[in-house]
Amino acid sequence: MIKTKVLLILTAVMFVFMTSFSFKQPKILIIGDSISLGYTPFVKQHLADKAIVSHNQGNAQHTGKGLANIKDWVTKDDYDIIQFNWGLWDLCYRDLNSKNQGRRDKINGTITYSVEDYAANLDSIVSTIKAQTKVKLIFVTTTYVPENEAGRFEEDVIKYNNAAKKVMEKHAVEVNDIYKKSIPIHNKYKKKTDDVHYTKEGYEALSKLIIDFLETEIKKY
Repeated sequence: MIKTKVLLILTAVMFVFMTSFSFKQPKILIIGDSISLGYTPFVKQHLADKAIVSHNQGNAQHTGKGLANIKDWVTKDDYDIIQFNWGLWDLCYRDLNSKNQGRRDKINGTITYSVEDYAANLDSIVSTIKAQTKVKLIFVTTTYVPENEAGRFEEDVIKYNNAAKKVMEKHAVEVNDIYKKSIPIHNKYKKKTDDVHYTKEGYEALSKLIIDFLETEIKKY
């Protein structure tokens, strides 16, 4: 009788151990601006039973802020996958005299980072991450900019995305290119005609582009 009970207890312990080991959830860190802040809750909710998803604290803004904070955001061996993006803040023109939100002004303003500086900053950021940890890296391209946006030129997004892709190719970083797919989503779910942001429904639609890509990676764990 005692032997039977001991055997049952040992079997239960082994089952719990094996189950816990088999269903270990990969940890995913998303680094990005307000667009990523908008879709991350949907990603987190959808992947709740598959992965532990978090976002860097606050808005990652531009690559300059990324360079200054990346070592704090990316702690060695804390994550299995890191998804990151910069772009919208980098290609934005700002002027201190502008009355637009964020001092945006593509006529009289100054670019935050030129496409060359943007690429150089991304190169440094990726090098820093790789020196600190060996996790899987995924870069997400910048989303659509409407023509009448106050501080950004529509065509600049393509230039910055192309520059980013070259950097990622150099470092063998996978790219989730959502730019073209973001255009119809923005047209349908834009917050305003002159705004790069989305409605709640828009962020949910964007999240599906992120989820589909991440799920492919999660299957490897």
